[in-house]
Amino acid sequence: MQRQAQSDGAVSGSGMDRVVERKRLPLELKIAAGVGAVLLVAGSFYWFAPRGDSQTVAAGRLTVSDVRSGTFDDFIPLRARVTPLLTVYIDAVEGGRVEEMLVEDGATVVKGQLIAVLSNAELQLSTLARQTEVEQQINNMRSQELSLAQTRLSNERAVLEAELALQKVQRQYERERPLADQGFVSGKQFADTRDELAYQQRRLAAIRRGQATDARLQGSQLSQQQQAAQSMQSGLGIARANLEALNLRAPVAGQLSGFSVQVGQSLQRGERVGQIDSPGRNKLIAGVDEYYLGRVQLKQKAEVDVGGKRYFGRVTKIYPQVQNGQFQVDLQFTGEEPKELQRGQTLSARLTLGDSSPAKLVPNGAFFNETGGSWIFVVAPDGKTAVKRQVRLGRRNTDWIEVLDGLDPGERVITSPYTGFADKDRLDLSKTDQ
Repeated sequence: MQRQAQSDGAVSGSGMDRVVERKRLPLELKIAAGVGAVLLVAGSFYWFAPRGDSQTVAAGRLTVSDVRSGTFDDFIPLRARVTPLLTVYIDAVEGGRVEEMLVEDGATVVKGQLIAVLSNAELQLSTLARQTEVEQQINNMRSQELSLAQTRLSNERAVLEAELALQKVQRQYERERPLADQGFVSGKQFADTRDELAYQQRRLAAIRRGQATDARLQGSQLSQQQQAAQSMQSGLGIARANLEALNLRAPVAGQLSGFSVQVGQSLQRGERVGQIDSPGRNKLIAGVDEYYLGRVQLKQKAEVDVGGKRYFGRVTKIYPQVQNGQFQVDLQFTGEEPKELQRGQTLSARLTLGDSSPAKLVPNGAFFNETGGSWIFVVAPDGKTAVKRQVRLGRRNTDWIEVLDGLDPGERVITSPYTGFADKDRLDLSKTDQ
């Protein structure tokens, strides 16, 4: 009874329990949030990921220069080598054995001075034989000239005799003609006289024609013989000159150099034995970059610094052949020449290409070799990026390049080499080395 009472008096808590419903996001909102997250990730990747036309470069590795206004001096620097203004080479016209040396290498000689004596027995005998042959031929021609002269005199004598005979017959005919008309001279005698007159006239005409023909032929023959004699005399003169060439002489006055032959040495025909440099007169030979081939002209002015003093010169010769990217020019001093210049000495020179003029300027840098002056990287005002820009650059010297179009004073550009990013359109400049 007690258990039942307790059981009947127990209180149940089931009346206090309630079902709690969970609130869930709508499906549309979940999809929208997912799409937004994907777009955010994609945008971040697009913003921060490197692009194909751009590259990140450490700013410390680059040279950034300012575009400025100033005066452009149109010149190029040169390294010029001293060489004699006039060099005359000495060659052995005829080969032979060196018998005597009269001067030493480095000596100062005058024009025509004997410097060495050669011997060549074969040449000497050949020249003597040639001389004998020429003299014989000249004697033969003189004999022919004498024979022609005798023939000419004989023809003149024949003409004189024919003229005399004609005169005699002419007088005889003039005496007999009136007598024949009166009958004092027989007809046969007068006819013989008349025939003799006609014969003498024809004979004189024939002799004169023969004389004229002989004179014309003799004159032509004599002219040919004289020309032949002159030719043989010239040949003999050459042979004697070749023999005289065994005596080596200085062709001009100056300093002898490269003269290293020895007594007893055999020289070949045409072998070079030395050279003579003009005394106290020098010129400069300089190499110029092929970029300036169309701008370097004759008579352009140049300045040369020697020992702290400035000397002036001009371009006297241009060699258009390009070797190793350079062509050569000759510079000659126009006024006072530096003293004690040594052959082969190297000097610094400035070649003026044009007048100075106001211009926009950008420092000359290695970028020009890669762009050719057609474009350049321009740095943004904040210094964080640089963008490729098409420009037009003109003249340049060692320090500056003339800006014709595309840049304004105050802008900053990259003038260091573009190695590694020359194909990019945009550079991101980082403050630390990547």
